[in-house]
Amino acid sequence: MTAPLDRPRRLRSTSAMRSLVREHTLRPADLVLPMFVREGAEESAPISSMPGVVQHSMDSLVRAATEAVERGVGGVMLFGVPEHKDAIGSGATDPDGILNRALARLRSELGDDTVIMADLCLDEFTDHGHCGVLDAAGRVDNDATLLRYREMALAQAEAGAHLLGPSGMMDGQIAAIRDELDTAGRQDTALYAYTAKYASAFYGPFREAVDSSLQGDRRTYQQDPANSHEALRELELDLAEGADLVMVKPGMPYLDVLRDVAQASPVPVGAYQVSGEYAMIEAASANGWIDRDRSVLESLLAFRRAGASIVLTYYASEVAGWYRDGLPAHLREFL
Repeated sequence: MTAPLDRPRRLRSTSAMRSLVREHTLRPADLVLPMFVREGAEESAPISSMPGVVQHSMDSLVRAATEAVERGVGGVMLFGVPEHKDAIGSGATDPDGILNRALARLRSELGDDTVIMADLCLDEFTDHGHCGVLDAAGRVDNDATLLRYREMALAQAEAGAHLLGPSGMMDGQIAAIRDELDTAGRQDTALYAYTAKYASAFYGPFREAVDSSLQGDRRTYQQDPANSHEALRELELDLAEGADLVMVKPGMPYLDVLRDVAQASPVPVGAYQVSGEYAMIEAASANGWIDRDRSVLESLLAFRRAGASIVLTYYASEVAGWYRDGLPAHLREFL
């Protein structure tokens, strides 16, 4: 029997050796916590399809965001759940709307201690649940929607958001929003482009989280799951229009796209571990089929390995707490 000439196992022989040669790591500052705030709520309410995630009241939002920041997360991304909806999503641009009030409250409480991000999309605020306004035939009107996005961007910037995340996948949205912000003297407000947002089944639990009113689907504006090269075209457009960061969403089913975008992008790239990904981990661990904590960290590490410098995840605050308090022995390989 011939002995192998190459022995990669030498570099796996002990925990210390594995740590020495580890290529990718996690840190709390890489993580962003998505949060939901519900208008009129006096206390937080659980989301059944996302165990451990809640629709916050204003006060519970501040407490949870403050805790996450103290644990070291890199930022928070806010989504609003309004009491009233209409065809054009009026609540999205109302300074007294739930999302804008929540942004102002967090900016007042946290200042510049973290990055306060706002979801810039109409879907939570429209009675039809689409990410834009509809034309007479019931189709999403791209250019009319851009006018609403301009108004929404200015309202969110004035409320105190550091960074806006236009997630509607309208053509030209980054250019329109950048122009509106710059014209209004808001050059410092950053834009986080949802460069490749796919028409995915993995958003299911999110629809419960925001009380979605969606009628139909979003396949005419979100990206086809079969396409990957299209993401690079979207990247080129977003960069030309002034995006400061770019994102791939969902995360785990699109690691190949994330890798392609990360290799081509001169700006930071993020991934969003969406509600369905979260729900799968929780369901499998609740049934005893997987080790929950290891699965959480392994999934987050996969995004980093594929090229993400930022990960939006509902686990952000919890994981940041693990790192702050010291990972238990069975998780120390993720240091």
